[in-house]
Amino acid sequence: MGECTVDSIVLASTSPRRQELLKALNIPFSVVSPDYEEQPVDGLDAAELAELYSMKKVESVIKLKLSLTMPWVLGADTIICQGSRIFRKPESREEAASMLRSFSGTTHEVITAISLYDSVTTFTTSKTSRNTVHFAPLTDEEIERYLDTGEWQGVAGGYRIQGRAAFFIHRIEGSWSGIVGLPLHELYAILREHGYRI
Repeated sequence: MGECTVDSIVLASTSPRRQELLKALNIPFSVVSPDYEEQPVDGLDAAELAELYSMKKVESVIKLKLSLTMPWVLGADTIICQGSRIFRKPESREEAASMLRSFSGTTHEVITAISLYDSVTTFTTSKTSRNTVHFAPLTDEEIERYLDTGEWQGVAGGYRIQGRAAFFIHRIEGSWSGIVGLPLHELYAILREHGYRI
């Protein structure tokens, strides 16, 4: 029997973590940086905002007409929140330290929305993964030593669960891959809905 060929997906994200997860699944993909700058939107909660951002990233790539040769476009967006406060990527070490102090000894939510565009149906479907992260209490020394690693740079909330920050997390409720930035259960469901053979 011949091998089943798998269509290539355009990943509307430059996140190395998302790329690593797709590689682990042996899903062929190419990366296109989305031409979309996230803007605050009044009246939306964190989950709705993540879904909006993931869809806007997909739309920005579709406008490049790559869908003519690549029938699938996948976008994702991750938002970290604690109550009504949303934590974006820290712009400085001091801001990252403030975020980690907010997480210390408490819980926060990590929400990742994914959106898949199907060029055959010209329809985009979205799914959302909501996850809770429980941080142990952190000392100032632990926070400073973590910041010294540089892991806080370029990530929402100022930490990477797949890095040294895992030392501080004593429990998660939900999906580890969703916290990393690409929820695999939701991805599988959305691909199946669209008839993508995996």
